[in-house]
Amino acid sequence: MKFIVIGFIFIISSCTPNISKQDSYKISKKTTYIYTNKNMVKIDGGTYEGFIGQDSGKLVKVKPFYMDDSPVTNEEFLDFLKKNPQWTKSNVSRLYADIDYLKNWPSDFEFPKDVSPNSPVTNISWFAANAYAKSVGKRLPTVDEWEFVALADATTKDASKKPEFSDAILKSYQRKDTYKTSIKLEQPNFYGVYDMYGKVWEWTEDFNSVMMSGESRNDSSKNEDLFCAGAAVTTSDLHNYAAFVRYAMRGSLKANYNVNNLGFRCAKDL
Repeated sequence: MKFIVIGFIFIISSCTPNISKQDSYKISKKTTYIYTNKNMVKIDGGTYEGFIGQDSGKLVKVKPFYMDDSPVTNEEFLDFLKKNPQWTKSNVSRLYADIDYLKNWPSDFEFPKDVSPNSPVTNISWFAANAYAKSVGKRLPTVDEWEFVALADATTKDASKKPEFSDAILKSYQRKDTYKTSIKLEQPNFYGVYDMYGKVWEWTEDFNSVMMSGESRNDSSKNEDLFCAGAAVTTSDLHNYAAFVRYAMRGSLKANYNVNNLGFRCAKDL
């Protein structure tokens, strides 16, 4: 298969530095565990063809794991905050969350009135999402795990070659205020996983693991359309343009960023 090199120019803030194991350890040490009955789906694992950076055109192996069947909701995150008040908006350290953290919450234990309790929690930093995951005995999914599950449509494990699948994903990225609506309103994918698209962007454990080369830029402004620095990206399939958008979004983030339409879901080792 021929490889195609495509130049992408993205609007950026700046690419993120690596997250230290020490920071992750501090979060784990201070976290109070809570109970959750959220449904998880077993993903048998397998391989998929990489489509960006050094993995382009190569088979990427994904081990079996469990993934939440839907994003973490406002109600679920509120339960976490009540047991872990160090993560409320008035107490959180600015090292772990910028000033936009839970910015729409009127108070520490009150989510916005214009969102559903069952809608995805957003304006959550990577550190906060990671702390929540640890509090329920889980972790954040890796980029490879997330992308592997995201290849599925309602009937097949890998729908990436279907033009209508890619078109539907790109159209879903243009919807406004989807984070205000409840989860599980649409059909799940092949695995029984809901809302991989069309609801919110989602943090991954190693969101900054795929870096694109390019000139670093100074921060100017942060919004819901953050992308990483312009770069030449090697790809094996033009149909994966929607995936490039996700990688660009991830590459634009720093671990303490908080965005209106950025949430998360959890995963767990088998």
